[in-house]
Amino acid sequence: MKEFELKYGMNPNQKPAKIFMHDGSDLPIEILNGRPGYINFLDALNSWQLVSDLKEATGMVAAASFKHVSPSGAAIGRPLSDRLKKACFVDDIEGLDDSPLACAYARARGVDRMSSYGDFIALSDTCDATTARIIHREVSDGVIAPDYTEEALEILKTKKKGNYNVIKI
Repeated sequence: MKEFELKYGMNPNQKPAKIFMHDGSDLPIEILNGRPGYINFLDALNSWQLVSDLKEATGMVAAASFKHVSPSGAAIGRPLSDRLKKACFVDDIEGLDDSPLACAYARARGVDRMSSYGDFIALSDTCDATTARIIHREVSDGVIAPDYTEEALEILKTKKKGNYNVIKI
């Protein structure tokens, strides 16, 4: 894809803008679902840089929650204690202990749940179904990850009446 027309400019009352590569090459992303706006892309690309750096620095999977181009939370995929599962509202999620990425996202979202409301999520690794189930029940504008399992993508595509922004980078 050489260019992508955004849902709107910086604010909903503005004309749609486009993203493209200055040299005319293909974009380094693929829109799998939804129609992101300008701020969505700023959140997606900045949060992607953060989780990429976290993974490189620690060697562990990472997740971040961004809102208005600022991190609301970021974390690596360490196991959650029973107490932390309750605090992060994920104590009912099946398979959580088997998904470091889901643990990373639960931790990142749990840093400041109020600020994360309507966030854009970045995941350092392939989004699995467990992570997608947590994302599905939260108020969020979109997610960026290097890939998605088939089941995770099916779950995410049902969010926001089928308009949830899913970006592959």
